[in-house]
Amino acid sequence: MPPAPATVQIPGYLAGTWKADPVHSEIAFTVRHLMISKTRGRFTGYDVTIVTSEDLLGSSVAVTIDLASIDTGSDIRDNHLRSADYLEIGTYPTMSYRSTGIRQAGDGWAIDGELTLHGVTRQVPLAVEVNGFGPDQWGGQRAGFSATAEINRRDFGIDMSAPMEGGGVVVGDKVSISLEIQAVLQK
Repeated sequence: MPPAPATVQIPGYLAGTWKADPVHSEIAFTVRHLMISKTRGRFTGYDVTIVTSEDLLGSSVAVTIDLASIDTGSDIRDNHLRSADYLEIGTYPTMSYRSTGIRQAGDGWAIDGELTLHGVTRQVPLAVEVNGFGPDQWGGQRAGFSATAEINRRDFGIDMSAPMEGGGVVVGDKVSISLEIQAVLQK
């Protein structure tokens, strides 16, 4: 029988319910464009709730993103991404993620969960770094987390792509997602 896992120790770790501070957090993405560069964007409207339990492995994460809040720095591109060609926000206004488990993965953590986008739900793991827990200057407690994932947009029924004359497509299929979350402990 294998030995029981050691208790996880994270300095300053606190059990409780945490909400992302939108001023100090970001949910962003990167996708290939014209096969020669990457386009970056972010979502400015979201709700992130993290529940840390006494046993870290029993913690959970829930994220809801307002897809209309997409911001790539170009109103024309953002409106096209909101259209039926891509996100189809009139029918699918949000994207959501719900954790189903947390596990150690090498020196970091992995959150297993379900991503729902464009009416399709798929298992998507997040690679997570716990950046720390500590007090803030207003008498509260904060925690920092970095997370990344990669999805194939076609797996979620987002199939629009124009072929290029020399081969490849205008917009790549793989989308890299990154979350930089500074969360505030709720009282």
